[in-house]
Amino acid sequence: MSRELLQNVRVLDPVSEIDRIADILIAEGNIKAVEEKIAEYPADTEVRDCQGLILGPGLTDIYSHSGEPGFEDRETLESLIQAAAAGGFTRLAILPDTSPPIDNLAGLALLQQHIRNLSPGGPRLYFWGALTAGVKGQQMAELGELVSSAVVGFADGLPLSNPALVRRLLEYIQPLGKSVALWPCDRTLAGKGAAREGAVSVRLGLPGIPASAETSALAAMLELVASAGTPVHIMRVSTARSVELIRDAKARGLPVTASVTWMHLLLNVGAISGNSKDSGGKNALTASLAYDPNLHLEPPLGNLSDQLALIQAVKDGVIDAIAIDHNPHTYEEKTVAFADSPPGAIGLELALPLLWHGLVETGEFSALELWRVLSAGPAVCLGQTCARVAPGVSAELILFDPDMSWTVDGSSLKSRSANTPWLGQQLAGKVVQTWIY
Repeated sequence: MSRELLQNVRVLDPVSEIDRIADILIAEGNIKAVEEKIAEYPADTEVRDCQGLILGPGLTDIYSHSGEPGFEDRETLESLIQAAAAGGFTRLAILPDTSPPIDNLAGLALLQQHIRNLSPGGPRLYFWGALTAGVKGQQMAELGELVSSAVVGFADGLPLSNPALVRRLLEYIQPLGKSVALWPCDRTLAGKGAAREGAVSVRLGLPGIPASAETSALAAMLELVASAGTPVHIMRVSTARSVELIRDAKARGLPVTASVTWMHLLLNVGAISGNSKDSGGKNALTASLAYDPNLHLEPPLGNLSDQLALIQAVKDGVIDAIAIDHNPHTYEEKTVAFADSPPGAIGLELALPLLWHGLVETGEFSALELWRVLSAGPAVCLGQTCARVAPGVSAELILFDPDMSWTVDGSSLKSRSANTPWLGQQLAGKVVQTWIY
């Protein structure tokens, strides 16, 4: 293995709370030294001046979607791995809503074998096992069978509408020692809505989804967690009231963690109008089309008050992680009326540069705060050991150039799909190297 000496690089390690300029020596797949100045090193070492670059632990995505199996025209596992690597993600957990779904041991084993053949040395892919058979929310999947095959945890990635089933699932899973991720959403309240209910959705003429579609389901979910005592991860938090409920639940000692998707921190429902005034100045899009179907998300983009509450909740630690929820769709699927389009957008290659410039450079987050909720926070939620930048540990690192300019288009994206509102825009920030050992 080669030896590399990175000089004058900005080192970020949220586990050790380190943010400093240093030299770092990497050899034989391990971090050998992190010092202010490394003057002595082997003669065959490759020396690089990394002034202006940022070195941090590899990022972890707690949940995203794969097109394969079943929808390879959207995304293959190979393109998903390439997109993750390009975006700085060294660990990626895949939701089970594939076709067929990941709800049995045989299907999971085939996927795991396929991954081993595809990506030696690439990002580590993990799979969520389905909570319910066929991810239909009707009956429990073969959880005991799946737990023996090293699933990262259990999640459908879809709302569960039967509280009695949720209760049974929590009671059954508790002794298995695996993560459980649930998305609080009452489909009957959400109806056929396409945007967060409020003044902007009324002005845009889009059917609204009330905040109570999330908060009522979350309140019920928290009662079940309190009763069962099973640790639960709350997915896709998107409302200010949900933040209050989770804050209270944590204060009462309930075993819950929570995540917000990256776009809900950078945008609000006003972005759909294409008018920056509607978003209250809190819009990371420099330009956008009105009613861009790539802004049709699930849960929907919140109102400005929701966005501000989510940002503060991440800073306060009420929300533990930022999820990417990468959800590829083809051009044909998304080129329809806003409310008729399938919800979701890609994000693995875009999240780090946009969050860096939208939150760190604006002073909303410190660099360590952002790195914590993209690396250490998600790893803890998955029950994994956090990657670190410290002597004596394996190198699981990324080198990020916050100033490198690139255009978001089909030639630059590794993802097979390009369903993003930033398509055609020029961004600053690119991962230039990844180490995974």
